[in-house]
Amino acid sequence: MSGGPAITLKSQPIDGNNSNSGNAAAQQQQSGNNAAAAASSSSSSQASSGTVPPAQEGTRQSSLQRIQQRKQKVFNLPEAQKLAKLSMYSACQFEGCRCTGWKTPQENRHRDVESSYCPEPSEECRNASCRHPLRSHISHLTEISRTSMDDLLGAIIDMENLFMSMQRVEDEDTKKVYLYLFRLLRQCVLTRQQAVIRGPLGDPPFESPCITKAVLSLVFYKYNHLNPTELQTMTEVAKTFLNFLNHYNFESPSARRGDATLTHDDASTYKINYTRWLVFCHVPAFCNSLRQFETSLVFGRTLLRTVFQNMSQQLKKKCISERDRFPEDKRSIITQMPKFLEALRAELLKDDSPIWDSTYRPPNSFVMQQRKRHQEVAPPATISAAGAAATSSSKRSTVGEPAHKRVKKEVAERVVSENLDDLPTDVVMRAMKSVSESKTTNKSEILFPVNVSRDENVKAEEQKRAIEFHVVGNSLTKSVDKQTILWLLGLQLVFAYQLPEMPREYISQLVFDTKHKTLALIKENQPIGGICFRPFPTQGFTEIVFCAVTMAEQVKGYGTHLMNHLKDYSIQRGIKHLLTFADCDAIGYFKKQGFSKDIKLARPVYAGYIKEYDSATLMHCELHPSIVNTQFIAVIRNQSEILKELIAQRHNEVQKVRTGLTCFKEGLPSIPVESIPGLREIGWKPQMRPVRASRPLEESTDPEKLATQFASVLQSVRQHTTAWPFLRPVTAAEVPDYYDHIKYPMDLKTMGERLKKGYYQTRRLFMADMARIFSNCRFYNSPDTEYYRCANSLERYFQTKMRELGLWDK
Repeated sequence: MSGGPAITLKSQPIDGNNSNSGNAAAQQQQSGNNAAAAASSSSSSQASSGTVPPAQEGTRQSSLQRIQQRKQKVFNLPEAQKLAKLSMYSACQFEGCRCTGWKTPQENRHRDVESSYCPEPSEECRNASCRHPLRSHISHLTEISRTSMDDLLGAIIDMENLFMSMQRVEDEDTKKVYLYLFRLLRQCVLTRQQAVIRGPLGDPPFESPCITKAVLSLVFYKYNHLNPTELQTMTEVAKTFLNFLNHYNFESPSARRGDATLTHDDASTYKINYTRWLVFCHVPAFCNSLRQFETSLVFGRTLLRTVFQNMSQQLKKKCISERDRFPEDKRSIITQMPKFLEALRAELLKDDSPIWDSTYRPPNSFVMQQRKRHQEVAPPATISAAGAAATSSSKRSTVGEPAHKRVKKEVAERVVSENLDDLPTDVVMRAMKSVSESKTTNKSEILFPVNVSRDENVKAEEQKRAIEFHVVGNSLTKSVDKQTILWLLGLQLVFAYQLPEMPREYISQLVFDTKHKTLALIKENQPIGGICFRPFPTQGFTEIVFCAVTMAEQVKGYGTHLMNHLKDYSIQRGIKHLLTFADCDAIGYFKKQGFSKDIKLARPVYAGYIKEYDSATLMHCELHPSIVNTQFIAVIRNQSEILKELIAQRHNEVQKVRTGLTCFKEGLPSIPVESIPGLREIGWKPQMRPVRASRPLEESTDPEKLATQFASVLQSVRQHTTAWPFLRPVTAAEVPDYYDHIKYPMDLKTMGERLKKGYYQTRRLFMADMARIFSNCRFYNSPDTEYYRCANSLERYFQTKMRELGLWDK
């Protein structure tokens, strides 16, 4: 892999016997010569041009390992030395002093706090404008937790590595990026905040579809006709290509200026994407204080088309040079790589290629289809029968079900129909009329309403047009009227005043961003509140960014009505989920609006799309398409009044007053419900439940017999048509973040191996592993996925097989 800049390391042996080069970043202005010397000494591990040669694969891994070892060494230092290290990057707390970091005294400037040197709290700063003791730089750090201290130290080490790399790199574009990130981390250390990259670069992902999705779509699009073995090989080829891309070092824009194939626009676009790659992908791989993204997941066709020629040539050379290192069974990947690269190049050049269409989706997704092709276990006759059963089930027919199930089903349906007798229409109409008349005649209730909802007055104002709701936003493709601009400016002021912790520049950026819209609450032609949001129609959710109402108009129900309008607006556009990061002061408000900390959306749906904030809580609200939220509260209250009237009418019909029960005082622990006097007279009916014939548990004490039974169940489960997602372990290559969420994975293959080793001595162990398969699936996948449905179906089948053998007692 050739090309771009590398993050270099502070020159230091792994055992920690290093010089004082760690002070280079902190003392760059006063000891520039020493920093340059230290940078020169670090060149032993990298090329002096600032680029990585097409060298050993271990270089990247060894660099990461060395960085981690140094961080771990610093984390294990005594607290006094940690504070001394932090002091070099901490502002002096002495009133009026502008010193931004404690400087080691002249006599100790060549000693390193990361080894044996531990300055005394009384030692003075070498900075002539400061001269305050060390304790003045650390007085605000003594109470922070160990985790926070380690996070700050990790950021400092990342910052020092960036500084050393900045001294060595020759490319000016790269140096500017390193300087920007260095200053960002420096400011974050000073303010003790998390590093968040904002600005004109935008937020990942930068293009849709991403390279990963397009490449996997290419495999399905081009090679779906192959047999399962060949299709699996092409899938491995695609993953090898993506892995190469994610570790590829791109050439700097200056190195590509001589490329005659690049137009001026292409060169400008590549410079932007190169900067994005450095900031979001390359540098964070070595500096974990910054959030890292994989190149293939955040970039799309534009970047790949620019670098494909050089990258494919290097990948071919690498495959040839390392052919002998591949196992025999994997060498087919090397053989098929040129064919795959040629197919991908052709799709890159075609303007109408379906794989680069963001709406293109292989049927049931490629991964799902690939797994199914490996499991063609059901004969055609069975498939036809299943199809017929599915058709008949839509008509609620019970033909084909076992007789005992049919009887239970018929009994259950009969019981339900008997117990769900609806009230006569005339009774309900009489109650509705009574409620309506009471509201009309009760003047005191009109003047002084009881338990009126907070948004009733707001709706009355809206009907009188005293207030209005408008969705406004900026645009680059069409002219924006003056009134909209004025409202956006007013909303910017409302958000800035009500959200003082949020930077004003950031508020302005999002309010006027063309991808964001704002639901504005207008009163007397002035915005008094609003909700700034960004819809993601392809992902099915809307992100709420800001929500505020001016102080003078709060506690009047405007916030509730604003949110209800946003819900109706989202439902009309087919969006059924709202997500937001709420600070501690806003959690209560969002809970009242139906938001919950229990996120029902699968993380892959929103990860990388929604903006994340420190010290904020992610909250989710699921919308029902049949509910009109602006009218929902009034409908519920009206229903409640009707129910109360029905209860009152029924109460009036029951004239007889009966004495209370005395049997409990006489020592009787319980009585049948139907024996309570007067219960039947008011319409209560005993619930008729179908009699369930219990089956005695038949668990054998013979381990061999038990193992035989388990093997029979496991074999039946494996052969079920919905078992294909669970036959083998999920690999990190297929689902990168799976093991971030699932800590105790399980699959049918692993269960088979455990069964052979005699692990399942009791049915409880066997049932627990099987249950873990289904619970893991439901935890990771959302309910509307095929995986989730397969888990439910297979779980029911498993329980049936266990009951047939007398091994199920639930």
